[in-house]
Amino acid sequence: MSYERILKISDDHQQITLPDSRFYQRNGEYYPSITHVLSSYPKGKHFEDWLKKVGYSSEYIVKKAAEEGTQTHQLCEDYLNGKECTFLDQYNKPKYIPEVWKMFIKFVEFWETYKPKLIETEVHLFSDEIKVAGTCDLVVEIEDKLWVIDLKTSNHLQTTYDLQTAIYSKCYEEDFGKKVDKRGVLWLKSTKRGADKSGKKMQGKGWEIVESDRTQEEDLEIFRCVKKLFDLENPNPKPSIEELKTVIKREV
Repeated sequence: MSYERILKISDDHQQITLPDSRFYQRNGEYYPSITHVLSSYPKGKHFEDWLKKVGYSSEYIVKKAAEEGTQTHQLCEDYLNGKECTFLDQYNKPKYIPEVWKMFIKFVEFWETYKPKLIETEVHLFSDEIKVAGTCDLVVEIEDKLWVIDLKTSNHLQTTYDLQTAIYSKCYEEDFGKKVDKRGVLWLKSTKRGADKSGKKMQGKGWEIVESDRTQEEDLEIFRCVKKLFDLENPNPKPSIEELKTVIKREV
C-alpha cells in the first residue's frame, strides 16, 4: 500500500499523520473520494452470486486484485514520467507477477500506437458543486481531442467506471476551465485479439478503450443519484486521521 499522500511529518521525523484515503482536503473541508461515493452503487446479482461462490476467500481475492492494480498503475506512471521500468531486479528475480507486467506492456502498446499528448497523470480533481474529489489516471490529447482516461485491470467492466470518467470530466472542467471531448476506460484485461480492422476503435491484443454508451450528462445524473444515497447513509462524513510514531525503542 502506498502512503505517498502522507499529510504531515513532524519536525523531528518521529511521528507521521496518515490521511484517510477515502477523503480529500479542499479549502478546509473534506470531500469524499469519488470511489468512496461509488461504493454506494448497487453491487447487483452477479456480485452476490460471486460472493456466495467464493465465500470467505472474497477478501483475499479483492486485496490481491487491488495490489496488482496498484502495481500496474505505478508502472504506467513511472513510464510516463520517463523512468526506466524493469521486470527483473538486480539479482535477476522478478519484481512483479507476470500478469502485472503483461498489463503494463499492453499499456505501452497503447501509448506507442496512438502516441497521445500527455496533459496530466495522476491529477487530483475536485468538484465544488457536487463536493467530491478524486485522482484521475490520465488526461491526454489524441487527434486534437481532449480525453479523460481511467486505467482498469479488473476481469470485468462495471457501470461505475462510466460514472467515474463522467465525474472526472466534470471536475476537470471546473478546475481547469476546459471541456473534455472524450472519456473512456483503458481496459488492460480485454478479450480483444488485435487491432480493430475498421480503424474506428482503439484496441489491441488484450486491451481496448471502452467508451460509455450513455452521454456524459446521463452518467452524471446517475452519479448524482448515487451521491444522494451516499449522503443519506453518511450525513456527516469525516476522515479518520491516524498518528503513528516512527521511532520506538525499549527502555532498559
